[in-house]
This record gives sequence, C-alpha cells and structure tokens, in this order.
Amino acid sequence: MTAAPDITDRTTTGPAAAGAGPAVRAAVAAVVDPEIRVVTIADLGILRDVTTDPATGRVTVTITPTYTGCPAMDVIRADIRRALTAAGHPEAEVRTVFAPPWSTDWITAEGRAKLAAAGIAPPGPVRTAGPVAVPLAVRCPRCGAPDTEQISRFGSTACKALWRCRSCREPFDHVKAL
Repeated sequence: MTAAPDITDRTTTGPAAAGAGPAVRAAVAAVVDPEIRVVTIADLGILRDVTTDPATGRVTVTITPTYTGCPAMDVIRADIRRALTAAGHPEAEVRTVFAPPWSTDWITAEGRAKLAAAGIAPPGPVRTAGPVAVPLAVRCPRCGAPDTEQISRFGSTACKALWRCRSCREPFDHVKAL
C-alpha cells in the first residue's frame, strides 16, 4: 500500500517575514473550523504543525482533514493563508497530509468542552484494539441525560450524527468517533 500524496497549496504573494515563532502558531491555531464555528482547527486536531525556516522565514503549516473528502478543507486553507498574511507572512505553504489519518482522539479537552457547550455531543475515545465499540447511547450535551436515541446517522455535516434526548426532547449533533 502506498502512502497518500501530500496536497500542497503554495502562496507566493510577497517576501517572507523572518522570526515567526509562537505568534504565527497562535494566529494559525485561532483559525475557526468553518463547519463547527465554536472550535478552532487546533481544538479539532486538524492543525498538525507550524514551522518557520530560520534562513528564509518561510512558514509551512501542516494540516490533516477529518476525512479525505472533507468539503471544508479549501475554506480552512484559505483561512490559514489569511491568518498568516495578517500575521505578516504572506508567503506560506499549507500542506495537507493524510498519514497518519485524523482521529477524534486528536480533539483537545478544550475542544470537547466547546462542542458540549454548543450543544454538540463530543465523541468518546476511539478503541484501537479489540472489538469495535458501537455507541448505544450518547449523553445529551444539554441536560446530561443518557436516555438518547439516534435519529439519523448523518447530521448537519458528514462527520456528525443526529440524536435526540428522550428526557429534554432536544435534538443534538454527535461527532462520530473515528
């Protein structure tokens, strides 16, 4: 089996600024996910790396999509370029890598808390060995009740399922564990 190819988007609109460091990483990490606006790409674990070439100051950002067909990736790349330009780095490279594949385990604790606060049930941990766990119930992010039911395997985006709480009767999205 061959490794998935990298998709590279190069922006070359001006000279690179030197000395990026933590400020550039913070600017990129603050990019909001276009489908789930309450979390950033860092919260979701999409942001893999931000490096700066010490000789040229050129910034390279590495990201991994939540799944290979994610329709939000073009918007995410464009938002990263805008954030880098605003941070003084108009010449940057945004690399999309597929290996290792993204996992919901990469969602940060802060990201999970933001999802729950927005009424989206965060995924549980992914099991890497043994039988595949199938969630029979997901705790309601609004009232915390475990008495919930899946309404549809597909929610507002392909990476979420639609559930309903039997206690408070509210529907909610649940991020599918991958």
